[in-house]
Formats: sequence, C-alpha cells, structure tokens
Amino acid sequence: MKSNAARITAARCTVLVGLLSAVLAGCEAKKSSNPLSPSVAGPIPGVDITPPKLLEPAQGFKFRESQQPIKLLIENASSTGVRPLSYTFEVATDNGFATRVFSRSRVAPGAGGRTSVQLDRLEIGRGYFWRVRAEDGANTGPFAAAGFEIFPKPAINAPNAIAPINNAVTASASPVLTVQNSSSIGPVGNKSYEFQVANDQAFAQLASAGIVRETPGQTSMASAPLAGSHTYFWRARVTDGETTSPWMPTQSFQTPASAPPAPPPSPGPAPSPGGPCNSSSAQTIVECERAKFSHMSSSQTVQFLRSTAASLTRNGIGGGPFGLLRKSSGSSCNGYSCDIICSGQGSAQKQWDVLSDAEGAQSPSWNGPSTVPHIRIDVCEIQ
Repeated sequence: MKSNAARITAARCTVLVGLLSAVLAGCEAKKSSNPLSPSVAGPIPGVDITPPKLLEPAQGFKFRESQQPIKLLIENASSTGVRPLSYTFEVATDNGFATRVFSRSRVAPGAGGRTSVQLDRLEIGRGYFWRVRAEDGANTGPFAAAGFEIFPKPAINAPNAIAPINNAVTASASPVLTVQNSSSIGPVGNKSYEFQVANDQAFAQLASAGIVRETPGQTSMASAPLAGSHTYFWRARVTDGETTSPWMPTQSFQTPASAPPAPPPSPGPAPSPGGPCNSSSAQTIVECERAKFSHMSSSQTVQFLRSTAASLTRNGIGGGPFGLLRKSSGSSCNGYSCDIICSGQGSAQKQWDVLSDAEGAQSPSWNGPSTVPHIRIDVCEIQ
C-alpha cells in the first residue's frame, strides 16, 4: 500500500509532465504556423537563397595604404522565401577563414539593391580574403568569396652615385652627373631624379639644378657650365610626385683648370626685341618675359615658362630655384602646366600663377605661392 505522501508526489509529477507537454506542443505549433515569426522552425523546405554578388573589392584588387579604411560592397542576394534577408560579412588572412580579422552579422540590406560595410584599418603589406552570405533566420545561402591585397607603405630608396665621385677632376666644365637607379617598395609611379650642384656642402649656393625622367638602369643629367678650377658638391634624389627618397650621400668633383668662367644661365628664347630680363621684382621679370611673345602656342608657352623660371632663379627671387610643373593628367602644354611656375617637390612644393587669362590675352601675373593642401602636387622640373 502506498502512503498518502507517495500518492501526492505521484500526482504532482503527473500534473507537471502534463503541463510541460502542453507547453512544448504550444511552442511547436507557434513555430510552424507563421513563416515570418522570428522563432520559426528551419530550414523551411523549398526556400532557396542566392549568393550575393561581390562588387568591391574585386578579386585580386590591390589597395594603397592611403585608401584605408576599406569598404566592402555587394549586390544583394535574392530569395524564394518570404522572410527578410540579412548578411554576414567576414574577412580573414587565410582562404579557409580560420583566422578572421573582421566579422559582422545581421547586416540589414542597403538601399538600391546594394549593401556595404566599412572595415577597421587592416595591417598593410599582406593579402586578405572576404566573403558574404545571406540568411533569413531559418535558411542560409552560400558564401561568395574573393581576395584582395594591401600594399606595403610606398618607399623610394636614395640613388647611388656613379660619376663624378671622390673629388675627381672632370673632363668638362659641364660634367654629366650619373646615378644608379633607385629601388623602391610598394606602389610607386613613374620616377624622376632631381639633381643639385652647389658651391658648398650645405647646398645653400646652387650652381646648377634640374629634374630628369628615369632611364633604364642609370639616369644622368648634364650640369650647366661651371667655373674652372673649382670644387663643387652634388647630390640627387628621386620622386614619383607623391613619395620622395632621401638625398643620396653628397659627392664632390673638381672642374678642369682650362674651363672658362661660368656664364649666367640662358634667359630662354631670343627676345624680340629686348635682352635678358633683370630685376629684383618677380612681377617685372614675368612681364618682361611675356613681352617677348605675342599670342602663344603651346610650344611658345613652354618657352615662355622656361625663360621665366630661369630669369627668376638667376635674379635671386625668393622661393627658388624655379621650374616648370609637369602635368601627369588633364590638359597641358606639351606635358607641362600652361600657366604655373613652381619650386620644390612633394609636400614642400610651391606654385605661382604667371598667366591670367583676361579675355584670352594671357596677361602676365605673379600670384602665389599656393601650397599644400591647396595644390595638386606634380614634378617640378627645375630650370
């Protein structure tokens, strides 16, 4: 015979089991009755979710470090079901996605049929893989995956001097300066070499200067005529317009004793009429050089700019030595800006507007200098 306590305990267990069964049955009925319910049982048969289309970055794309933070962009997936989609984005350093460096789930679809997320800054100088899939809470679509790379920070090494070196006596008063081309790291554009020749090791008194495009293996520049029986110092560096190398170690040379005294730099095209433009005023020099031409073609504009830059430097106008601004894109006059005189390279570059178009008259002016960040930096070819 069971005791009264045992009978009561058994009855209570029976009631609890009954209540639990009812609750479970109710939950099961709720999950299956509404496909839009957040707690719907899944996967739902007959529902297919397509992989999203990866738009940016495309497979194999290479980013510059300056392009970070990177944005991932997809074209939205589609579904045969009625449930709304969300997206999971993942970025990893391996194509198996064992080492993830970024993950974001439940990303709501973007407007216009596209969805994007912005990454945190990633380590440069390595490759990455990214993938995305769509899901509706019950069904999950397949991943779409691609790889991209972030270049290391660009750097250009200083060139190595080939000749003249070690205070050698040159054969000419206009020696050819030659360097071994520099090596570089990362994304570097077309390189140009800036040469300087000076009377002093501090390069405070320049005797010759210029910028030339890189040539295969070695790059050279012929110096302007120099004084005879004199010791000069020279150096070179490299730039692609964005990244600039250090100056190479300074070298010295001597000019031969028979060399005549160095003439002043050429004032440019023969004046018509008029002689060299000499003044302590930049505006006066620009006006003098402009007066040598009537309406200027592209070639004549470049001649005007060359002679103006040389005259400004020869007269010791502050801010020099001066040169022409090469144009890497956009409209130009034979590859140069049609109205700019410049000095310096990279972030130290300065630019002056020397031609103001007044009803097409190309009036001479001396406006500036304009500096970073208000200018687009290009190579300044010193005259």
